[in-house]
Amino acid sequence: MIEYAAEPSLTPDEFIDVLRRSTLAERRPVDDLPTIAGMLQNAGVLITARCEGQLVGVSRAITDFHYCTYLSDLAVDEAFQKRGIGKELIQRTHAAAGLNTTLILLSAPAARSYYPHIGLQAHDSCWLIPRRSRGT
Repeated sequence: MIEYAAEPSLTPDEFIDVLRRSTLAERRPVDDLPTIAGMLQNAGVLITARCEGQLVGVSRAITDFHYCTYLSDLAVDEAFQKRGIGKELIQRTHAAAGLNTTLILLSAPAARSYYPHIGLQAHDSCWLIPRRSRGT
């Protein structure tokens, strides 16, 4: 049984642990605790999925609650994937931010085929300036 909840006080250690179990850690600064802590503290929406108390999934979004919601992290423990947890986290994140917002996310390369499968629409233009590491 998976329990979902808004969990704004999620700890950096638990977040990093589920990132590692999901493979998302490869693309997140898991060795930079101040950055991870800031990512959690400044998120507009944090939704968790737990199985018997263990964190098995998380979504972290930045939103203005009126126009747009950027779902910046969606991580599900590899041992719990293909059970609908990611889809449910997306739906609950969007609902918490407001269904009147446009939900936006950037896909990890390996997950590109997943998002159309659960009903998200592809968008062909995205532009970014890569982040600088601390101290550069």
